[in-house]
Amino acid sequence: MQTPGRIAAIVLAGGYSSRMQSFKPLLPWAGTCVIERAVRTFLDSGTMDVTVVVGHRGEELRPILERLRVRCVVNPEYPRGMYSSLVAGVRSLGEEVRACFVLPADMPAIRGRTIALLARSHCRAEPSVVYPVFRGQRGHPPLISSRLFPAIGSGEGREGLRGVLSQYEGEAREVRVLDEGVLMDLDTPEDYARTSRACADRSIPTEAECEALLMARNLPDALLRHARTVSEVARRLGEGLNRFGLDLDVRLLGAAGLLHDVAKGRRDHARAGARLLRRLGFPEVGEVIGSHTDIDLRQAGTLGESAIVHLADKMVKGEDIVSPRERFRATLRKCRGDAIARHAIAKRWRDARAITRAVEQILRAPVEDFASESEAPSSSQTRTDEA
Repeated sequence: MQTPGRIAAIVLAGGYSSRMQSFKPLLPWAGTCVIERAVRTFLDSGTMDVTVVVGHRGEELRPILERLRVRCVVNPEYPRGMYSSLVAGVRSLGEEVRACFVLPADMPAIRGRTIALLARSHCRAEPSVVYPVFRGQRGHPPLISSRLFPAIGSGEGREGLRGVLSQYEGEAREVRVLDEGVLMDLDTPEDYARTSRACADRSIPTEAECEALLMARNLPDALLRHARTVSEVARRLGEGLNRFGLDLDVRLLGAAGLLHDVAKGRRDHARAGARLLRRLGFPEVGEVIGSHTDIDLRQAGTLGESAIVHLADKMVKGEDIVSPRERFRATLRKCRGDAIARHAIAKRWRDARAITRAVEQILRAPVEDFASESEAPSSSQTRTDEA
């Protein structure tokens, strides 16, 4: 998605990283480093006018910024804090800039889609500031109108940027985003470890993002509980199979399990959910969701993520974990007088049995044992019990 022209971005990378005890901009992140990921958030979404303000260890960042072809501004007053770097960045902007994003360099998990949505909102009404909001909480980066640049550039903000923006609260706009990254910074080693696990791969929504999407769809509580159970069963099966040498994406299993009924109530809700997830930028999740009701095992295989979520859904009745046989017996009884429905259900039962056999052959235990236990047996334990 391309953002409109004359919107710039300022990335603040001048601090000491004292709480992290490592220089945050150069920490590894998803195959690159934190500062490069933060900058590419804007470049990849079409915001090409990017300024990075450096201070402490700035010379170490220059080669990266030169390779990315973004402007580097040195803030000699960086010991005074982040606001001094923002002042330096704003003062460097050209007169043609109508608004700019402001992002601390230690927030590499922002989605490009978020940047595009904020830019679109600014172009519609040109508010003084546009905030991304996730689950009711404002995050970064705000998109700030050039009308506020003189107030920021004066350097007199006694309460920093927050104090300046508070004066324009009546002219602000909020944009709801499906992006937990707007709230996730890397202040401490614990933050870095947690955020790296949850957000290094942004092709899959985090658990909080999945929950936010489900809440936005106003689904019944019973359906939410069902989705959480399916997600947990899919994860447990995936973790168990991976202990026997498979390479299933457990994060994908959990997200697809949570979201498999996101379009419930619509015609052909599995494919409708798949289309929704593709629109939101999660095509892998959409592909798995699209086959949770009916699956083509010749295409999906019996031990891929689609098959595991398909089986997990067939093992959860309401929010109770049951055997696939028990689930299908109950479903067939309900459709006793409907030959067409019974034919479709029989096909799903055959597919579920094929997946179950393939899974149990590896796990050497009934699938419901793995699905139901908080601590599934290890490979050695399972083989011993089987013997």
